Amino acid sequence: MKSNSTFLVIDDNKDILTAVEMLTRDYFQTVLTSLSPEQLPSLLCSRKIDIILLDMNFRSSINSGNEGLYWLREIKRLSPDTKVVLFTAYADVNLAVTGMKEGAADFIVKPFDNKQLLETLLKTHVKAPSKQKESNNEPAMFWGTSPAMENLRLVVEKIARTDANVLITGENGTGKELLAREIHYLSLRNDGPMIAVDMGAVTESLFESELFGHLKGSFTDAKSDHAGKFEVADGGSLFMDEIGNLPYQMQAKLLRVLQQRRIVRVGDTKAIPINIRLICATNRDLPQMVSEGAFREDLLYRINTIHLELPALRDRKEDIPALAKLFLKKIAKQYNKPEYKLLPDACIKLSEQPWYGNIRELEHVVEKAVIMSDHQELGAKDFDCPTVGNTSISSNANLSLEDMEKSFIQAAIRNCDGNLSKVSQQLGVSRQTLYNKLKRYGL
Repeated sequence: MKSNSTFLVIDDNKDILTAVEMLTRDYFQTVLTSLSPEQLPSLLCSRKIDIILLDMNFRSSINSGNEGLYWLREIKRLSPDTKVVLFTAYADVNLAVTGMKEGAADFIVKPFDNKQLLETLLKTHVKAPSKQKESNNEPAMFWGTSPAMENLRLVVEKIARTDANVLITGENGTGKELLAREIHYLSLRNDGPMIAVDMGAVTESLFESELFGHLKGSFTDAKSDHAGKFEVADGGSLFMDEIGNLPYQMQAKLLRVLQQRRIVRVGDTKAIPINIRLICATNRDLPQMVSEGAFREDLLYRINTIHLELPALRDRKEDIPALAKLFLKKIAKQYNKPEYKLLPDACIKLSEQPWYGNIRELEHVVEKAVIMSDHQELGAKDFDCPTVGNTSISSNANLSLEDMEKSFIQAAIRNCDGNLSKVSQQLGVSRQTLYNKLKRYGL
């Protein structure tokens, strides 16, 4: 059956172009051919191209494959959703593998087999991580238009399809777990599981059981065999949130597993190989913790192959109105209310706030406005922006991040009349994480 999609093949050999066009025209609505990649920018800007078969070499005097890698990067920059299959000679298979790490979906070796070429193209076209995300009801990553997020997006596109360990840093509420899930869905592991574990909520006594699993009877409450997070995440990605809260004595156990790539369940002697992509996140300064002896330097090197810093919402102010509108639509649907309109003065007010609780805080403010409002046009007066203590948050701009976090927790405790369940819900953290922070700040 012919798909309603556009396929482009680029090769400097006219015979190959003709052969591929004849082979694929019954399967794609539109088949385009080009002898040179030079027209790629204008083509990608003028129309939607779903899949490209891209030769690795175009100049007879140059066969390093660098041209193919260059144009692959340009395609992913100009049209991230376009799938790219590389066309390469047998001797250049290693280059094709490099290309897959750069974002290519697959590769085909010349001389090609007609059936295999068709299967590869159709399989690549059908595979769509974004659809998987929708079916799992996962929220999509909001990139916005700010330069900081645009630069981050470009880096994510480069590294997502590799297996490099990733460390995501940023303030509370910036969307670190959402970014981790985006990396997973853009990766070659997106058919596998994405398992998240809050390291701040894992007690020392249950650390090995929770992460590595246990056998029935290995301790008092072990009523049955239990697979740990590493085992459950096999073939996919393991997201360790709040890695900076992991006690020092547990860090050695984690490091050993990451080095050996195998785990042993509590009560067992058999080693189980693991195949996971590790993504960690923290709002803490790990290098500073290393210098203070609170975090192992060798573990930091192990988890920090790629470092991604999520900017604070106040550093991407141009994205705030669009985010607020996104939340308005989502929350109105959640409460079965008609659509809301965000008035210009509301956009100005929201954009001027420092949002030390970041995206999570903005969503809570929008939700409150939807609940309290009796009209569908929301202006500045409809948004009750929070304060810390008796002064506006903006007056504390010179405080350290830890001081601001402490103040924010104190304000949440006051607003919730000391109800810690409500505090953890408002802050968007688990009760165990909240307890750890209360202990840390002496609250």
